[in-house]
Amino acid sequence: MTPSLQPHNSAKHPPQIIHNESLVLQDMLGVGAYGSVYKAYDQVSRQMRAIKCIRTVGLDSRQRAFQGHEAELHSLVSGHPNIATLHEVVEEDDFFYMIMDCGLEGDLFSKITERGGYVGKALAIKSIFGQIASAVLHCHSKGVFHRDLKPENIIMFGDVVKLVDFGLATTEPISSDFGCGSTFYLSPECQGGYVEQVTSFDSAANDVWSLGVILINLVFGRNPWKQACPRDETFSAFVLNNDFLQTILPMSDELNDIIKSVFCLNSKKRLSLPEFARRVQGCTSFTTVGEGSSSPSPRAGAAAAGATGAETTPIRFHFGHDALLCNSRDNKAQSQGQDSGVCVELHSVA
Repeated sequence: MTPSLQPHNSAKHPPQIIHNESLVLQDMLGVGAYGSVYKAYDQVSRQMRAIKCIRTVGLDSRQRAFQGHEAELHSLVSGHPNIATLHEVVEEDDFFYMIMDCGLEGDLFSKITERGGYVGKALAIKSIFGQIASAVLHCHSKGVFHRDLKPENIIMFGDVVKLVDFGLATTEPISSDFGCGSTFYLSPECQGGYVEQVTSFDSAANDVWSLGVILINLVFGRNPWKQACPRDETFSAFVLNNDFLQTILPMSDELNDIIKSVFCLNSKKRLSLPEFARRVQGCTSFTTVGEGSSSPSPRAGAAAAGATGAETTPIRFHFGHDALLCNSRDNKAQSQGQDSGVCVELHSVA
């Protein structure tokens, strides 16, 4: 029997299960324009679940179809270890429910900005970025392009991260939905073009650009610019001098070469995602300052929060037809490297 929920707007009084006692709802995780996300405990699987509750009253047929489209694409890419699995979709009365994996440690944005982040932790950066890239590659292999890649849409499960929120995802390899996504992570072509106006853009290359910004977030704990457009002085300086970020961030030559290939205005010449992922894993140094060599890493298949251990664990990342192995060691006493960059502070964008 599918669960029936009685929605409630108060975080203190979450909706209650009516017909199915296997899901025990607890508290609210977040609220958005169309609905709320609640935390629930599944007594059958003994796992926590996140329930996205969307009120359908007042939505027109196009908006209702939009909700169904999100669930359809999320379901299509579920089953990957770094994508939150969509377990069930329920449409009942005036609400639409999506029941999925639930992380108890918040999102990657909070990890970067509030809990020390990954500055100076090279192996941890490789581990986290490798997982994200693997998730996005899986999406692309299924013909799904996320279009809203950002730390807020990456949920922490201990040392494992999972991609969520396919509300803006598309199956169109070439798109004309300009401005679709979050400002800090938009490619120039997604905003209509930088040098000259474009009529469409490559959805996969747009995701690669967003991942480039996320890599900067991980390494330096900040954004490279506010918006990749002519009005942004920092981005304009980068366009004039592709080595500009090295003048304001302690970026290694090796990472600088990667970033320049990712932030290429010509999306046809932009680094492909498999090559991007391989080069990050092979990067010997991200910064010009000391980087800790001991960092927590994800265990294959681990989903429980707080998994720790002292042994060296091989991590396998699949990029296209190839696989990379990365050995890393858990260590609570991690080095806390600092950077001296003066780029844009990392801010959440809904």
